Amino acid sequence: MGRVLVMLTAAAAVLACSVATVMVRRRMKRRRKWRRVVGILKDLEESCETPLGRLRQMVDAIAVEMQAGLVSEGGSKLKMLLTFVDDLPNGSERGTYYALHLGGSYFRIIRVYLGGQRSSLHVQDVERHCIPASLLNSTSEVLFDFLASSLQRFIEKEGHESISSRDVKRELAFTFSFPVKQTSLSSGVLIKWTKGFAISEMAGEDIAECLQGALNKRGLNIHVAALVNDTVGALSFGHYHDADTIAAVVFGTGSNACYLERTNAIIKCQNPRTTSGSMVVNMEWGNFWSSRLPRTSYDIELDAESLNSNDMGFEKMIGGMYLGDIVRRVILRMSQESDIFGPIPSILSTPFVLRTNSVSAMHEDDTPDLQEVARILKHLGVSKVPLKVRKLVVKICDVVTRRAARLAAAGIAGILKKVGRDGSGGGRRKSDKQTMRRTVVAVEGGLYSNYKMFREYMDEALRDILGDNVAQHVVVKAMEDGSSIGSALLVASSHSVRTIPYE
Repeated sequence: MGRVLVMLTAAAAVLACSVATVMVRRRMKRRRKWRRVVGILKDLEESCETPLGRLRQMVDAIAVEMQAGLVSEGGSKLKMLLTFVDDLPNGSERGTYYALHLGGSYFRIIRVYLGGQRSSLHVQDVERHCIPASLLNSTSEVLFDFLASSLQRFIEKEGHESISSRDVKRELAFTFSFPVKQTSLSSGVLIKWTKGFAISEMAGEDIAECLQGALNKRGLNIHVAALVNDTVGALSFGHYHDADTIAAVVFGTGSNACYLERTNAIIKCQNPRTTSGSMVVNMEWGNFWSSRLPRTSYDIELDAESLNSNDMGFEKMIGGMYLGDIVRRVILRMSQESDIFGPIPSILSTPFVLRTNSVSAMHEDDTPDLQEVARILKHLGVSKVPLKVRKLVVKICDVVTRRAARLAAAGIAGILKKVGRDGSGGGRRKSDKQTMRRTVVAVEGGLYSNYKMFREYMDEALRDILGDNVAQHVVVKAMEDGSSIGSALLVASSHSVRTIPYE
């Protein structure tokens, strides 16, 4: 009996050792997997680093590229396009005007009434719609007929006989958020599509004429009076309310900037005739590139798989269309290296399935157990994720967004440096407050207005780059619908008579 007891005890000890060994191995395996994931995050952080020294190098590089783009066509990655906008609105404009804005993921139609004073600007109607995915690679005829039919329905709903009559000619600003080489205020040819659009036969076509033709086919008495980049519209609106506004930046689906430049600095155009001595220049800064940009393997993969590979490198690091997909690619890489997210769902391999508004929601999730992170991951096919893994996802969002925001700040500082508003030009000292002029930069776009962490990181980086003595003179003003309203204001400022009755 004693012998049997000894054998049972020995067997139990062996079993216990075996179980303990298995548990230890599993624990070690989990730790190895976790270390691999943490290693991926660390590599991401190091690749996305934007120390102040690097940002200031970016500022210098952008200012140099701006100058090169003003000297000659093709002399820079920045196209530095002339807009033929010289006299910006000042508040005396009168009349009722329309604007149709074709952006990256939406289009918007507005009607604006101007009573001759800044306080009498009234946006009387606004419609905003998502752009059907089928239009992104359709034909120009289909795209512009869709826009014309939408505008027609907008006008038919006005309900005022004096305004809705076909006999009344309406003046329309076409806000077009894509690279265009302007030939006048109201005409310009498409250089290329961005933001997922791919209608090949439109390259080189006059965009205003395309819309005007679609409107004429429907018998609409509407005149496309201005073709305006969205950044130029934002600058127009900013200047209407504050004459110190000298630049505008859009952070939305894509990103771009424009600013007010002296005409004698635009060397590639020998005699740009303006009454003000200045002209708004559309930078098309999404195409900026520098070896100093903190590019990761995820950026390279995204670019290679995009419709416009080897193009728009800056925009793909800071544009709202792309931030979500960068985060998705990091999560996918971690899933491939470890099972911390469980089995890899097929949806996680779908480009752009994770949108930037979801990144914002996860990044700013303040619930104790990160419920919003869990909900969004479940939508991606990843469920029952431990809290520490959810925290890891929040960190990924933070790293990607912080890089984007700090690069955006460097872009704005580059513009200020070019126009001598960064405190470093003309022999001025940063400590000399009297020589610093108040400078306003108008900013529009959902990425800036709706994503608190992006906004805070950008504003913080801009202050760091400029220094406190200069930053106190620089005002970043957020606005809503500014590009559309500002485009209508540009039409109004170029007309001396009312086109339709006041209401």
